[in-house]
Amino acid sequence: VQLQASGGGLVQVGGALRLSCVVSGSSSRNYGIAWFRQAPGKEREVVSYISSSGEYIYYADSAKGRFTISRENMENSVYLTMNSLQPEDSAIYYCAAADASGGGYLDSTDPDEYDYWGQGTQVTVSS
Repeated sequence: VQLQASGGGLVQVGGALRLSCVVSGSSSRNYGIAWFRQAPGKEREVVSYISSSGEYIYYADSAKGRFTISRENMENSVYLTMNSLQPEDSAIYYCAAADASGGGYLDSTDPDEYDYWGQGTQVTVSS
């Protein structure tokens, strides 16, 4: 299974970006998908998560009201639409997939729960 993240770039404060994560090698419907980010000198943190069915969604407090996660399983893709971007949103954004086929509880905020990671896409917000 491979994940390809894209859509990052340089935007001004208040701008918007839409990140894409394409899953290959397996159907994306088998996986819960999260977006994490990591800024220089900081730990990797979860931004948002969407379950394999799309019925459960989690947002970090920093993302609530500004970011929207969605998935299109027919396209094997998950998206993160980010609005009202701020300099503190600058980071490398990674998508990650957790195998949902076995069911059970998943701590969506724990990077160790995820089986596959994309390569990351850089988001830079200039003030």
